[in-house]
Amino acid sequence: MKIKEVLARKILDSRGNPTIEVEVNGCRGSAPSGASTGTNEATTFPHGVDDAVRLVNKVLKNKLKGIELTKFDSLQKIEDLLHGLDKSERWLKIGGSLVIALEFALLHAMAADAGKQLWQFLGGGKKLPRPLGNCVGGGAHAGIYAPDIQEFLLLGLEARKFSQALFANAEIHHEMKNVLQDKDKNFTGGKTDEGAWTPTLTNLEILDLLNDTTNKINKKIKLDVTLGMDMAASEFFKEDRYYYKKFSPVSKSRILSREEQIGFVVDLIEKYKLNYVEDPLEENDFEGFAEIKDRTECLICGDDLTTTNPVRLKQAIEQKAISAIIVKPNQIGSLIKTKEVIDIALKNNIVPVISHRSAETMDDTIAHLGVAFNCPIIKCGIVGGERLAKLNELLRIEEQLK
Repeated sequence: MKIKEVLARKILDSRGNPTIEVEVNGCRGSAPSGASTGTNEATTFPHGVDDAVRLVNKVLKNKLKGIELTKFDSLQKIEDLLHGLDKSERWLKIGGSLVIALEFALLHAMAADAGKQLWQFLGGGKKLPRPLGNCVGGGAHAGIYAPDIQEFLLLGLEARKFSQALFANAEIHHEMKNVLQDKDKNFTGGKTDEGAWTPTLTNLEILDLLNDTTNKINKKIKLDVTLGMDMAASEFFKEDRYYYKKFSPVSKSRILSREEQIGFVVDLIEKYKLNYVEDPLEENDFEGFAEIKDRTECLICGDDLTTTNPVRLKQAIEQKAISAIIVKPNQIGSLIKTKEVIDIALKNNIVPVISHRSAETMDDTIAHLGVAFNCPIIKCGIVGGERLAKLNELLRIEEQLK
């Protein structure tokens, strides 16, 4: 595929904030953004979205025109060219969001030129990932009256098909609205950026209600959907302590030491049979992650800990800190490194979880990457148009894989 036309524009993401969309030979890619971010992530827009759009349209457009790309690995040409303008690892001059929007568009253009869908162009895949859905939310994704834990999640990992797990998540999400309306007098039906319900109850009250509701629906549909959490613990960590404002109905405000936080997480895993816990500790506590992992069979997942970074993933592997890793392309600002992270994870029996961000667009690229790169889990919400863009695309791919 030869690059003929390149155009960038400013669009809105799901939070109503500006982001960048890039079009290459008529194929589009756009960049999401996160509310809860790790300090080691790539810079998004160092000088604003308008500057990124101008850079593409005034500078990169001419530099890219005429370059031939034939396969995924040829994106290295693009990254080498971009690093000629910005030699920093975290894209401190041009921003990782520009890079990802451009690379998403380039992938779709290569696939279109080959007459294939993107997942097919990238080598196909024999099994779809299972959806990890955000059902109830708090933390940085919700308001001041919401729980401390950022995401209360659903995961039908043992479902026979992607669609079976997807519709189960949706049914539990629907039922939780009724439950919360009954149990939380202050609940107004509000949702987080990702479409999760935002009650005013405490962390433990929500876990109790979600556990009961999930067990009820599991019996009805004869499926074992399990619970998970994204604690995003760095968000309420300061001065070597974990500060909870909505701990439990008995003690709403609690301050836990590192050791108490580890014990608390392990107790939650055992009590609620959690199958997945993300970022249970602050973003640099590799040893603490390892201790939790050693004490449970639950998937212990790094996000802020690892930031889709091969170097931090290798450190986590060396310290035996995680059994799963969140993979967010714009977190590292490189599809080449994104694929490297997935390959390293799979080689070391760590589950790669391809993931959305809290502020999303209608771009469905991660659905194709999840299939093509053999990610067992995809995290992209349960409801909302920008979430369903990915989930419904996976339903279509599932039809083709029958």
